[in-house]
Amino acid sequence: MRTSLDKIRAQDYMSAHLLTFTPEMDVLNAINQLLEQGISGAPVVDRLGNLVGMLSEKDCMRVALNAGYHGDLGGKVRDFMSPRVVTIDADTSILEVARMFMESPFKRYPVVSDNRLVGNISRHDVLRAIDSLRGNIPV
Repeated sequence: MRTSLDKIRAQDYMSAHLLTFTPEMDVLNAINQLLEQGISGAPVVDRLGNLVGMLSEKDCMRVALNAGYHGDLGGKVRDFMSPRVVTIDADTSILEVARMFMESPFKRYPVVSDNRLVGNISRHDVLRAIDSLRGNIPV
């Protein structure tokens, strides 16, 4: 049976093993973890596990600007994170996720189920979903 992208859900290709940060975490430590993991951003959660923001590479550029202009190198994640987070429901189709990536500058989205963080989906994950169909396409 041929599989189509509209039947594949975000939860099928998301990463469930997440690097997360807390608002109180030192931003230089967070930057180091992003570099070590080779990822462009990570969700920020409070002590109850509620999603309160995202910290991206772009957000971290402000660390350099603060150091250059104000002499302040570092700070807390809460000082640099983006508090307004666009999320994707775990049941969202990969087609819709692809559309969202095409219409935004984001490289990844947090995935939620019943308003709880359950994963993260990236552009790379959407490409994996597309690639999974190769064996189902007639030559």
